[in-house]
Amino acid sequence: MLKPIAQRLAEELNVRLAQVSATIELFDGGATVPFVARYRKEATGGLDDTQLRLLDERLRYLRELDDRRDTIVKSIAEQGKLSPEVESALYAAGDKTTLEDLYLPYKPKRRTKAQIAREAGLAPLAETLLADPSQTPEAVAAGFVNADNGVADIKAALDGARAILIERFAEDAQLLGELRDKLWREGEVVARVVPGKESAGAKFADYFAHEEPLRSLPSHRALALLRGRNEECLTLALRYQPEDTPLTQRSEYEQRIAARFGLTDQGRPADKWLLDSVRLCWRAKIFLSLELELFGRVREAAEEEAIQVFARNLHDLLLAAPAGPRATLGLDPGLRTGVKVAVVDATGKLLDTATIYPHEPRRDWDRSLATLGALCARHKVDLIAIGNGTASRETDRLAADLIRLHPELGMTRIVVSEAGASVYSASELAAREFPDLDVSLRGAVSIARRLQDPLAELVKIDPKSIGVGQYQHDVNQSQLARALDAVVEDCVNAVGVDVNMASAALLTRVSGLNATLAANIVAHRDAHGAFDSRTALKAVPRLGDKTFEQAAGFLRVMGGVNPLDASSVHPEAYPVVEKIVARSGREVKSMIGDSGFLKTLKATDYTDERFGLPTVMDILGELDKPGRDPRPEFRTAAFADGVEDIRDLQPGMVLEGVVTNVANFGAFVDIGVHQDGLVHISALSKKYVADPRTVVKAGDVVKVKVVEVDAPRKRIALTMRLDDPLDAPRAGAGRAAAVATGGQQKRRRDDKPAAAGNSAMADAFARLKR
Repeated sequence: MLKPIAQRLAEELNVRLAQVSATIELFDGGATVPFVARYRKEATGGLDDTQLRLLDERLRYLRELDDRRDTIVKSIAEQGKLSPEVESALYAAGDKTTLEDLYLPYKPKRRTKAQIAREAGLAPLAETLLADPSQTPEAVAAGFVNADNGVADIKAALDGARAILIERFAEDAQLLGELRDKLWREGEVVARVVPGKESAGAKFADYFAHEEPLRSLPSHRALALLRGRNEECLTLALRYQPEDTPLTQRSEYEQRIAARFGLTDQGRPADKWLLDSVRLCWRAKIFLSLELELFGRVREAAEEEAIQVFARNLHDLLLAAPAGPRATLGLDPGLRTGVKVAVVDATGKLLDTATIYPHEPRRDWDRSLATLGALCARHKVDLIAIGNGTASRETDRLAADLIRLHPELGMTRIVVSEAGASVYSASELAAREFPDLDVSLRGAVSIARRLQDPLAELVKIDPKSIGVGQYQHDVNQSQLARALDAVVEDCVNAVGVDVNMASAALLTRVSGLNATLAANIVAHRDAHGAFDSRTALKAVPRLGDKTFEQAAGFLRVMGGVNPLDASSVHPEAYPVVEKIVARSGREVKSMIGDSGFLKTLKATDYTDERFGLPTVMDILGELDKPGRDPRPEFRTAAFADGVEDIRDLQPGMVLEGVVTNVANFGAFVDIGVHQDGLVHISALSKKYVADPRTVVKAGDVVKVKVVEVDAPRKRIALTMRLDDPLDAPRAGAGRAAAVATGGQQKRRRDDKPAAAGNSAMADAFARLKR
C-alpha cells in the first residue's frame, strides 16, 4: 500500500524521517518557513529555508496527488471495476501523469465513437479481428450490419470496430508511458514562420526555420517559441521521425503499439486493417495528445525555471546594500514634465518637495541648481538618489554640478533603479501614506528611500512590478506570486524589522503577521508611542500568543528595556542568556559584543531538553554581533562622464556599471545610457560558467568592456573579460548568444510595463562575435 507522505518526502529529499515529520507538524500548526528555519533547528535537524521551501512545495503536491488518487479509486470502485491489480497500480503511481494514465480507461467521458459502437453491439467484431487476423474483416463485419442499431453497412461496422480498438490502444497506461518517454527523448521541436508574418514577427526571426531536440530546449528559448506561437508569428510542431520518411513507412511508435497487442504483418486478411488502425491511433489520437502534453511539460519546466530566475534576482535586489540612515535628496527625472524633487530625513520622513525644469524645453538650469542647493543646505542632505528613467543622465549631470557648487556639504550622487516607482505612486498604500502629496512627487520619495533601505521600500511594491524577471508575464501568475512572496518573506525576516520604524507594508511581511496585524501595530504605536519591549507587542489588538511566537524573533526594539529585544534572540530563549548571566555574574549589556568573553563559553554547558546545541550556538553568535545585517557594504557605480547615450558607446570602452538582472544566458548591466547591455554567459569569466549567478548578482557593481553596439536595434554586447581582444573567440558564445535577449531598454515610468523579454530570444545577439 501507499507509504505515508512523510516517508515519501524523506526518501525523496534524502533526509531523516524524523526531520520531515517534525517539519510537517510545524507547518500544519501554522509555523512559517523563516520561523522554522531560524528557531526550530533542533526539530528539523537544521534544514535551511531553501530545503524547507522545497519540502513545503512537495508536501502540497503530494497531498494534492493523494486527494486525487482517493477520488479516482472511489470512482473506479463505484463502477465495480476496481480489481486488486488496478488498485495496486494506482497506489504505486508516483506522479499525477501516471495516475491520470491509469484512470483514462475508467474516466467518465462524453459519448465517444467507441462507446456508440459498443452500444451498437460491435465490440465482438473488434475482439474477433484482434484475436484472429486470419479472418476477412468484411466477411466478419457482414454479420454485424443492423440498421436498427445504426450500423447501416459493412463499412459502418468496420469503422465502429476500429473506433473501439483505437480507444483501447490509446488507453493502455504502460504503452502510453513508453511512447511518452520515447517521444520526450527523441522528439524534435520544429518552428516555422507563419506565411505573411515575416515582418510583423521580425523579433522572432531566429526561429523562422528552427529545429531543436525537445528535451534539451532551454527554458528561455522555450518561452520565446511559445510566445511566438501565441502571437501567431510561429507555428510549432513536434517531429518524431526524419522529415523525408515515406508516408507509407510505419514509424517506430506504430511498431511499438502493434507489438504491444501482438500485431504483425504476415499477409493475413485482417493484418492490413489492424495495422491501419494502429497508424490511425498513433497519428490521429496518441501523438496529438502526447504532443500537447509534452509541450505543456516544456512550458511548465520553462515557467518554473523563469520563476526561479525572477526569485533569485528579486532576492539579490531586496538584499542590496542599504546606504543607511542619511538625509537624501530624491530626483525623479523628466523632460517636459520636469524633475520631481523630494527630500527625506535619515529615517525616511518626507521633509520637502519641489519640481524643477532644467531640461528641454525650458532649460532652466541655473534656477534648478539654486533650488536644489537651497534644499540641500536647509536639510543637510548627504546623498542624492537619481532615478534611472528618462533624462536620468542629464539629471545626473545636474547633480554633478550641484555637488561642485556645494563642496561643503560632501554629497554623493547615485543612480538607482526606479522600477515599480510609478506603481507605488498610484497605489492605495502611497495614497494613505501621502494623502496630500501629488502622485508625481511620491515617486521621488520612493527613489530617495530605496537608496536608504531598498528592502524597506521595495516591499511596498508588487514584486512582479520590480522588473527583474525573465518572461514573467508569460508564466503561471499564481505560482509566480507565491514564489516571489516567499522570497520577500525570507529577505525581510533575514534582516529583521525595527518595530518602531517599520511601515505597515514591511511589517506585513514579518513571520506570523498579516496586513491587519501590521496595521494594528502601527496604529498602536501611533496612539501609545514607541514600543519599549517585545512583550509590549502583546497589547496590540488580535496579536495573540501564537502570532507573538512566530513574529517576535524578527521584530527589533532598539534602545528598549531589554537589550536582547534588539537582537534576533527569540524571547522564548531568553532563559538561556539568563543562565549565562547567572553563571558569569555579568550583565547582558556588558556581554554583548565582547567576543573574547563569549569565546570562553562552552555552548554545551547551556543546553537542556528545550534548547539544544544549534539554538545555543545561534544565541552566542547573536550576542557577539547583535542585529547583524546580512546585506553587503554599500557601494556605488561611477558612470563615465560624456557617455550618456547608446550612440556615445564605442567598442573597446571599459566602463563601470550595475548588474540589473541575471538570466540563464548572462547578465544585464546598466552602464548609464538608458539601455542595459548584455554580458553573455561566455563573457562573464575566463573560466567555464554554468550558472551566471555564481559570478554576479543583481546590484553588483562591475567593470565591463563594450564589445559591439547596434544602435538601431538598441543592442549592446559587453564582456567582463577585460583582457580579451575584441575579436577573440569566446567558447560557447556562438549558439547560445544567438538566443540571448539583446538588452533591456529603459522606459519611461509613465508607460505601461512592457512584457519582460519582449525582444524575445529572437532579438538576440546573433552577431555577437565568437
